[in-house]
Amino acid sequence: MTFTLTSSALALITTALLAGAASAQNVTLRMSTPASETDQRSVALAEVFAPAVAEFATYQPHYNASLIAQNSELEAIASGDLEMSIASAQELAQFFPEFSIFATGYVHQSAAHQVAVFTDALMDPFKQKVEDELGIKLLAVMYLGKRHVNLRQCKDEVDVQTPADLAGINLRMPGTDAWQFLGQALGANPTPMAFTEVYTALQTGSVDGQDNPLPTVVDAKFFEVTCQIALTSHLVDLNYVAFSKAVWDGLSEEQQATVKKAAEDAAESGRQAQLQKEVDLGAFLGENGLTLYEPDLAAFRSHVQAQYKDSEFAASWPEGVLEKINALGD
Repeated sequence: MTFTLTSSALALITTALLAGAASAQNVTLRMSTPASETDQRSVALAEVFAPAVAEFATYQPHYNASLIAQNSELEAIASGDLEMSIASAQELAQFFPEFSIFATGYVHQSAAHQVAVFTDALMDPFKQKVEDELGIKLLAVMYLGKRHVNLRQCKDEVDVQTPADLAGINLRMPGTDAWQFLGQALGANPTPMAFTEVYTALQTGSVDGQDNPLPTVVDAKFFEVTCQIALTSHLVDLNYVAFSKAVWDGLSEEQQATVKKAAEDAAESGRQAQLQKEVDLGAFLGENGLTLYEPDLAAFRSHVQAQYKDSEFAASWPEGVLEKINALGD
């Protein structure tokens, strides 16, 4: 008995076979990051993202910038030499200056606010530009932590409630113009200094304080030579999960949905781990004699944002975006 396939039936079979081949493919996803293997972002991606995509993709993390040099990851993805990275807003601002708004003092208010901003329609033009011009999809936002003001003076000497209370305070800040501007906007006298010199400078009184997240205060043992932490939360830092658009386009719609959800779930896992770490470290610092308290954040936010609005740093920000970001907050 002979069967004759019509052209339409043959086309359907061919399509089905191709779809099956596409879903069966195993894609290698190399992740290059300057972070260590024990960093909460690394752990979350290895423990949450990798298993979620394992049916069709092999996740290969490369830590400590061992595969691609730090700050070169985005170019590597754009050129097809890398599939994934964890990108900062500062890195993206080197290509697209408008991204500097997401690395600015008192723009993000909390980890939850970061997610609200990233998933809002206001981010669509930013994401689209990165996709169109670099060939990179931003899949999720990862929470790094909050920076606070850490002083050697005790609260009975300096009670930081508003920016005016930091007048005359020599606050060590990283040496770039952007960091120095933020220190000034906070109301302090920003002092550039190498990180390795900060402990001794606090010990001798060469500077009055420094700004860093709580993990750094503990890791660098700054709590040994300081008395208080004003929880100013002046920078709520973030990274984005960056993914090759070329690889994305080679996935089926179902696989794309799986990759996106896996990235979001990993970001949420890392977010909760980092938030808990901040709670635990706050308790540790309190037990070691430091006073931790929250100043008038609304006063700080309004003052700092006013400084930025009148500066060259805001020149690249799309009109109305800052107001939209603020509206998504508290």
